[in-house]
Amino acid sequence: MPNIDKNALLSILEPAGQSQVLRFWDSLDDAGKANLAGQIEKIDWLRVNEWLKTASAGISQEELQALSPAPYRPTVPAKGDEDFYAKAIQTGKDLLAAGRVAAFTVAGGQGSRLGYDGPKGTYPVTEVKEKTLFQVFAEKIQYAQKKYGHVIPWYLMTSVINDGPTRKFFEEHNYFGLAPENVKFFAQGMLPALDKETGKALLASPDSLALSPNGHGGSFAALKDSGALADMAARGCDVITYWQVDNPMIRPFDPLFLGLHALQKSDMSSRCLIKRDAKEKLGHFCLLDGKTIIIEYSDMPDVLLQQRDADGRLSFRAGSPAIHVLARDFIERLTAGKLDFQPHRALKKVPYIDNCGEPVTPTSPNAIKLEFFLFDALPLAQNPLILEGDRNEEFAPVKNPDGEDSRASSRQFLNARAARLLAEAGIPFPKKADGTMDAVVELSPKTINEATDLKNVQVPEIHPGDRIYLE
Repeated sequence: MPNIDKNALLSILEPAGQSQVLRFWDSLDDAGKANLAGQIEKIDWLRVNEWLKTASAGISQEELQALSPAPYRPTVPAKGDEDFYAKAIQTGKDLLAAGRVAAFTVAGGQGSRLGYDGPKGTYPVTEVKEKTLFQVFAEKIQYAQKKYGHVIPWYLMTSVINDGPTRKFFEEHNYFGLAPENVKFFAQGMLPALDKETGKALLASPDSLALSPNGHGGSFAALKDSGALADMAARGCDVITYWQVDNPMIRPFDPLFLGLHALQKSDMSSRCLIKRDAKEKLGHFCLLDGKTIIIEYSDMPDVLLQQRDADGRLSFRAGSPAIHVLARDFIERLTAGKLDFQPHRALKKVPYIDNCGEPVTPTSPNAIKLEFFLFDALPLAQNPLILEGDRNEEFAPVKNPDGEDSRASSRQFLNARAARLLAEAGIPFPKKADGTMDAVVELSPKTINEATDLKNVQVPEIHPGDRIYLE
């Protein structure tokens, strides 16, 4: 229960110059006081002041001029690396069989951008069975557990907004066949929105701060504070496979990726995708002062976006789909004291109440939001690895209501992948005159993730226009 003694709260706020958040305190009932006190106690106010001074507003022009493309390993081994890749694949399989791998999904978003009311993970994405993102991931975990003979615990970082509905959704669906004790939920941290002129924390209402999630980079502190890191350690999990909730084609347990991460003794490994074009909205893997970093596409000047190498390829072509493998002890080191990396600052329009308690809806940016990016840990990582991924096999995000990166485009990628696996297994797939697919086949992630898995499935003859589910 939060401490609702006003003097105790002032002793927290006054050293940081933030006592104004209690200006309506005396008019609040006990429930309102408890709510505001709970928010105040969860924030390191002096640290917020430090972050406000040091937070990055973007990369400097001098740093941009010093950037070079980061090297990456190809999906297919270069000549002479075949044995090393084979060793990596076996190492990855051994890690899974030994129970050393934990799954981690950041799932704090809502589906509002998609016109959907609910946690994004509860959004239906598959075409025949209308399986949700959460169900797709749960079935991939079940598949890997059966294949490698060991439990893979799943940690989901929610948000204050969707934590309750997410837990309820899993309960209503019996955790999609996973053991509840192996599915762990925890909410990411929140930070106050700060007035852009004064740095003072804004109130959303008399009994509530104007809060926003502290970003994916806040997942490190959340893993520690929730006890998830300790739970991983108790289970013997020292490798964490990380992905975001919007990508149903994720391959979270790729033995090659896991094995290369282990053999290189990497603190933090990353997938990259070769950009389709210079303007594709993916962050760029770069080197700066010998350190691997990711520069957001919006921060890259056009001259670098368009730059070509001697082979005519984009120089900065390695884009980030936010797929990583992390060493547990790296996160433990990062969270042993103060986090070494700084948040980013962005000017946003944040509704608030004024000194009279009247609501204000700003028409221009009025507040600073502080947000940590997970990839800011990369420069701190030892032996970072970047491995090229195949977008046709592992990247079909659902971000937009239509067009690129929508449910429709994701379903097309999923269907195309099903057609490839069927073709690889020698099973014909009908196509139209223009070469596009003329049927829909949904493969269950619970049983079919590779072409060889189809040997155990009764596949009917597929006719033009069919809609088939295979399990």
